[in-house]
Amino acid sequence: MISSLPDPDRSMKELLREFPSARRALFADFHIGGCQSCAFSEEDTLAEVCRQHELAVTAVQETILRSHEQEQALLVPPLSLKEEMRKENPPLLVDVRTREEHEAVALPGSQLLTESTLGALTASDPTARIILYDHTGKTVLDQVSWFRGHGLKETFALAGGIDAYAREADPSLPRYRLELD
Repeated sequence: MISSLPDPDRSMKELLREFPSARRALFADFHIGGCQSCAFSEEDTLAEVCRQHELAVTAVQETILRSHEQEQALLVPPLSLKEEMRKENPPLLVDVRTREEHEAVALPGSQLLTESTLGALTASDPTARIILYDHTGKTVLDQVSWFRGHGLKETFALAGGIDAYAREADPSLPRYRLELD
């Protein structure tokens, strides 16, 4: 786990690779990077972005690190999930991928996130443990944030998505790659 402040002289591209939550944190706390008027180049350094927006570098570094640590606490490692799934009261598994991906390969007992599923979840026990998963873990934290913001405070994300689960916890699950145009 990362425990030191991000280097202000690294490019934003490198920083975002090491601290994936930085983009959300920068926008939420400082309104940086979420729209055309506050955008930054991935070639800019963190120090340059702070200078452009008249922000103290240390305050921004601390925000990025805090956000990273908070998001890490929301991730469930694949082997931990495998153990949880064996318990008497396993967590509710919700697949946030497309219907086609879900039909091709899904975690046992999981349900696809649809409007109907979403309605049932938001009307259910707000203390129920819910684990969301996507393909590789790159987008699922946005959905976790939405669920938590709507009262489902025990919502977490599968670290690395179903791909990591297939690699680390259940090699019998088929792995796949999405071809982008």
